[in-house]
Amino acid sequence: MIDPGLGQRIAEMGEADILVGIPSYNNARTIGHVVRAVYAGLQKYFPEKKAVLVNSDGGSTDGTMEAVQEATISDLESVLLQHRIGSFTKVATPYRGIPGKGSAFRMIFEIAVLLKAKACAVVDSDLRSITPEWIELLLKPVIDHKYDYVAPLYHRHKFDGTITNSVVYPLTRALYGKRVRQPIGGDFGFSGELARFYLGKDVWETDVARFGIDIWMTTTAIANGFNICQSFLGAKIHDAKDPGADLSAMLYQVVASTFDLLEDYHDVWSRVPSSAPVRVFGFEYAVGLEPVSVNLDRMIERFKLGVRELSGIWEKVLPSDILKFLKQVSEAGPSDFRIPDEIWVDIIYAFAVGCHNRVMNREHLLKSLTPLYIGRTASFVKENWESDAEDVEKKIEKLCTIYEDRKAFLINNWR
Repeated sequence: MIDPGLGQRIAEMGEADILVGIPSYNNARTIGHVVRAVYAGLQKYFPEKKAVLVNSDGGSTDGTMEAVQEATISDLESVLLQHRIGSFTKVATPYRGIPGKGSAFRMIFEIAVLLKAKACAVVDSDLRSITPEWIELLLKPVIDHKYDYVAPLYHRHKFDGTITNSVVYPLTRALYGKRVRQPIGGDFGFSGELARFYLGKDVWETDVARFGIDIWMTTTAIANGFNICQSFLGAKIHDAKDPGADLSAMLYQVVASTFDLLEDYHDVWSRVPSSAPVRVFGFEYAVGLEPVSVNLDRMIERFKLGVRELSGIWEKVLPSDILKFLKQVSEAGPSDFRIPDEIWVDIIYAFAVGCHNRVMNREHLLKSLTPLYIGRTASFVKENWESDAEDVEKKIEKLCTIYEDRKAFLINNWR
């Protein structure tokens, strides 16, 4: 993928201790702040290391790559503990291949391997809450403690990240046995060895290259026995979305990628009996969080519409008692609207089995999950309207144990 000109420039750099990648697409407004935070973090915490920052851009037309080149730190002495004695290089390059975040990551992995980087990190280009400390927290476990993969740990609003909370975290934990709280967080640290392993996988012409890279990186690291940890980064501030808004595309992408990995790693997850905690670096503290608006009535109406229009699809994968329950819930009044944890977990496992057994067109089946997810989210919001963040986290942990307890259904019905 690397063109001769860029290859020559990388060859002239020799080797690097650290590589930090920033994939981007039309992020001129925010990427300058991210670059400055990365630069300050490298100078403050790794002044003796040779570092390279790589912006892998997906064809931005708003001046993103120019913003990377222009980003500077003024008055370094006032924000840094010591002057830098290593070297720092910026590389801004367009990537080639299937459009998507995964293709951007592939370019970053390739450059990391060519530079023989010891430790790497990738951060999102639209972060508003990144600080120089993030760079230390994502890289130091790799450099000082020999971890291969550093997942992010954030505090988020109780109604933010509902796809992670209701599907990806509990399912990944139940399947692979590691309690990685944000498996699709977007900001990661990893070793050069793991970058080389990622690059050697034959996935770069698949959906991983388009949209499945985050869950693929986390699952691949866990399933292949790499050393995993987490680092607490505080708050991840981004443009918050109403969880009842149209998240169908994102839900489909994430669930499809997660189910794809079920196929790849059946021999791993079918032998995992339970889950275990994963070490956390960083000092956890309370953070101020931006509110998330919720339109509960609209969410319930979308669920009811799904029951009316999609039951013919659902009956191909869901047991008759669950279908009967969903119909009853759709006819209940707002005060009685509730989808219990057990029903929700059974739905997810039934869809996983249905996809594996190819009971119908996979895309149609997975996209029919959207109103069920919205109904479950409405139930969760309604149940936790007065709950604080600590209580909500306890309920998510309870949901995780149900995923683990009912995993036998997935194993027993996997043909």
